[in-house]
Amino acid sequence: MIDLNADIGEGYDDRALMPFVARVSIACGGHAGDAASMAAALRLALEHGVAVGAHPGYPDREGFGRRALAASATVIRAWVAEQTEALAEAAARLGAQLAHVKPHGALYNVAARDPEVAEAVARAVASVDTTLELVGLSGSTLLAAGKACGLAVLHEAFVDRRYQADGRLVSRETPGAVVTDPAAAARQARALASGEPVGTLGGRVLVIRADTLCLHSDTPNALNVARAVHAALNRG
Repeated sequence: MIDLNADIGEGYDDRALMPFVARVSIACGGHAGDAASMAAALRLALEHGVAVGAHPGYPDREGFGRRALAASATVIRAWVAEQTEALAEAAARLGAQLAHVKPHGALYNVAARDPEVAEAVARAVASVDTTLELVGLSGSTLLAAGKACGLAVLHEAFVDRRYQADGRLVSRETPGAVVTDPAAAARQARALASGEPVGTLGGRVLVIRADTLCLHSDTPNALNVARAVHAALNRG
């Protein structure tokens, strides 16, 4: 069965979400997170038997990593490797091991379409541990780069975001881009999980491959969205 994941360690109510998710991506010092928050998120995941991964992003706390920063591939590779290693070391101290890496925010979206950035992210992950899975936007350039680096990849789709007709996410600046209604998120999750068409903001439909589904801890009404999506995915 397809799993539900959440991005955590970003200052929101992570504990409430844990019963509804199977994997989490933990902020590790770029857009958010520090040693204390990483340890707390890891302990919470271990308590609930949830798989853990790194959630590296642009080092832009003021913009919460949702603004693209101009940087060379070498610098981006260093950012991703450093943040991933920090979480891996914190996990090891608690007897845990990372399962995946998923870029955050603007880095996620830029890597989805920019081959140079995608390769930098993929190479960074491979340099830390080639057994880590790389999570990225379904069908994206990032996942192609991950495969080229010998990484296993997970095609990710979103229950709390709307899509453009080309499969990219609608900008958060656009009204209606974030799905906050639990019933609507549940319908989208069921469609994604079963390979059925999903409606886009422009009114068209598309089919999106999904190995894992994401919800964001900072989405308004996140707990109710998580509860509704979990119920929909586990309904016979």
